[in-house]
Amino acid sequence: MARNLMAHKPGEGSKGLNRLPHLANPLLRFNLSEELRQLRSEDSWQRETGRSSKTLAKYPDFRIVLVLMKANTQMKEHHADARISIHSLQGKIRIHLPDQKVDLPAGELMALDHGIPHDVEAMEESAFLITISWPGGTTEERHDAS
Repeated sequence: MARNLMAHKPGEGSKGLNRLPHLANPLLRFNLSEELRQLRSEDSWQRETGRSSKTLAKYPDFRIVLVLMKANTQMKEHHADARISIHSLQGKIRIHLPDQKVDLPAGELMALDHGIPHDVEAMEESAFLITISWPGGTTEERHDAS
């Protein structure tokens, strides 16, 4: 039985999610300074990766992740099967794309089409928001709907 994931009514964002349904409440609001303070106290911040992250919103077709990176650390090359935006909040990050490098200081925003390989380098301690949008839902949810 097929479901139309785009036909959600307000407040139905969490129906397709089994884990952490509060991440899909109809209204989500965050104090980003407080969220970053909490990330700095996480075990992941103390580990060798030099990175800590937290999913703030998780709907079937939309996700927001807050990422905190230590200076001179890197998220290795990856890609998203969705369009993304990266909004630099603190510090300065460098996005390595196949044909260029883009510096993204605090206060700047970039959008990236789906499937483009990239990695992220923190030039200094940096925080940024990644927003991911899957029209029609994530790959897993599209398969579940068929």
